[in-house]
Amino acid sequence: MGIRGRTGPRESIHHGSYEAVQSMTTFSAEQRWTNWAGSLTYTAREIVAPASIAEVASAVAEADQVHALGTRHSFSDVADAAGVLIDLSRIPLDLVIDEREGSASMSAAASYGQVAPDIDRAGFALHNEGSLPHISVGGATATGTHGSGTALGSLSTAVRALELLGPDGSLRVLTRHSLAFRGSVLHLGLLGVVTRVTLDLEPSYRMRQDAYGAMPWDTYLEWLPEIHDSAYSVSAFTTFDGAVSEILVKTRIPNGDENLEVPADLFGAPLLTGDPGGSSHTAREGTAGPWWDRLPHFPIHAAPSVGSELQSEHFVPMRHAAAALEVVRAAAPRLQPLLHVCELRTMAGDDLWLSPSQGEAVLCIAFTWKKLAEPVEDLLSELERRLLPFRARPHWGKLSFLDRDEIADLYPRLPSFRELVLDMDPHGKFRSRFSRRVLHI
Repeated sequence: MGIRGRTGPRESIHHGSYEAVQSMTTFSAEQRWTNWAGSLTYTAREIVAPASIAEVASAVAEADQVHALGTRHSFSDVADAAGVLIDLSRIPLDLVIDEREGSASMSAAASYGQVAPDIDRAGFALHNEGSLPHISVGGATATGTHGSGTALGSLSTAVRALELLGPDGSLRVLTRHSLAFRGSVLHLGLLGVVTRVTLDLEPSYRMRQDAYGAMPWDTYLEWLPEIHDSAYSVSAFTTFDGAVSEILVKTRIPNGDENLEVPADLFGAPLLTGDPGGSSHTAREGTAGPWWDRLPHFPIHAAPSVGSELQSEHFVPMRHAAAALEVVRAAAPRLQPLLHVCELRTMAGDDLWLSPSQGEAVLCIAFTWKKLAEPVEDLLSELERRLLPFRARPHWGKLSFLDRDEIADLYPRLPSFRELVLDMDPHGKFRSRFSRRVLHI
């Protein structure tokens, strides 16, 4: 991959000056691709895998309908398109760290696991990561993917600039100083094909991860804000059987003090000894390690699961968290036969137009369902509507069955986003069945 130092402004690229495409790989409709879990089959006429930005631009300019495809971890059809899907995984990662500005830019196809160790070696860190380091930076930030931490914004909040190709294949650069930048970060692929992302950095730090459990359900509800405020990042797991089975606590180590002690219990839940996760999970027995190997739940070298699952996530304001969880627990007899586990995480509010955490801090109720599509859809459709009084917003890349009117009521800046899409893509090249069904765009 390599790390380049600080550079000057990136040269603008304009379609029309490119040489003919020679090395692009094309997959026909007969070679259908699915998402990571095999639960969604993409409907595109073809999937292309360019090897250069010039090839991406040519593919965009020539297509009637086009969308970028990330690492295929979405469970919704947010990344699907009727025409051409562009797989950017062959584009060089080209990590550039700007020490003076405290930022890193990279190919949108780069996964967090690919770039994080090099960022760390350069003396810097990201503020957070998601559960999986396997996901692409471009896809994760475009859909509001997140880690955990009441004081931490989603991964999208670290975006400083985007480079994207518009409908004619020409390059556009959007920065925090750009008009409507807050509407462009969570773009869902509807503003163009993002080829490069610039992220905020901070000085590198080390962490430890500890596991606590189990905790009675009533104790968790009573102390929910305090539990999630107790460390840099906290995740709780339950199957709604009357207890929280495990709580992962990720703690930043101050001033290099790797002998930092943690409490022997967390609101009565005992500190677990040993490392029950083994090599399939990041170390959780309290040893110190780099931020990039403690913030995710899964190490980059391990497959997180066999993919036999479905996922949905629902973000409720912290002021509604306990009440919303009680609504979910009331459905436990129907829910438990369909559920692998539910993870509960918090994150800070932000001002991004389409962010599920837009406006205030939230609790994310993340379901990992068994791969039973019809019964999960039936129950999830009902649960989502029971959660609507608590302003529960779904993750754009996960399962949701809310209609466009219900979505519109949850996002006050959605009309502004529609105007932005019409302005940047007046002929609808980047729009899709998802955008029409869910966003009325």
